[in-house]
Amino acid sequence: MKRIITLTCLLIACNAPQKDMSKQAAEEIMQADKDMSALAAKDGFHKALLAYAADDVVKPQNNELPVIGKATLEKYWSDKPETKDLSWEPFKAEAARSGELGYTLGNWKLVLKDTVLYGNYYTVWKKMPDGKWKFSVDGGNSTPAPEK
Repeated sequence: MKRIITLTCLLIACNAPQKDMSKQAAEEIMQADKDMSALAAKDGFHKALLAYAADDVVKPQNNELPVIGKATLEKYWSDKPETKDLSWEPFKAEAARSGELGYTLGNWKLVLKDTVLYGNYYTVWKKMPDGKWKFSVDGGNSTPAPEK
């Protein structure tokens, strides 16, 4: 009898409608992305990304294999110059119904001494047990300058 009650409770719990958390989560990851960009302008790109990176982050690199893991990414960037000249703005955020996973898409801009570079990016976000959002995958590509 105890097993029947337990099984019944499990079946009910599994079939209970899940609250749709996608809209709230999308707003939260949009804000996290904007906050990360603001931190990059203040403290630098590498420091900002490391502050928001999940421990198991995957960061694709141009013409190289992706860097896997936050500690590895920190070591990878340790001898590379920091920059505060890279900014970005997300234009789209979507999240799973559960509110635990989502992504942002956006445009980036790198201002150098004699030129300006542009591109698009994607960032996959996951909600941590403490409720904060960290990104697990981040990548992008170069694009022509936007049309005026």
